[in-house]
Amino acid sequence: MCFGIVRNVLRYHVAYYLPKGDDRMVVAEVVDFPGAASQGFDLADARLMIASALEDMAQVHLEEGKPLPVPNPNAADPAADLVELID
Repeated sequence: MCFGIVRNVLRYHVAYYLPKGDDRMVVAEVVDFPGAASQGFDLADARLMIASALEDMAQVHLEEGKPLPVPNPNAADPAADLVELID
């Protein structure tokens, strides 16, 4: 028999904007968690950086007694090059 901890996982949408022109960084923004944004040297780096930024933002919300934003299943940004879920 296996016993585990059941937890609710909030899954947010991250929009990635790939470099264009003279831009050299991949910009990442959590579209359904206001203020959570970061950038990286490439897509893999941007994924790591946005995960860290989201974790930091969530921690600040909880420390201040604020609820975490509810993920919007329809969150998107048509200007993004890629949108994916993060939890």
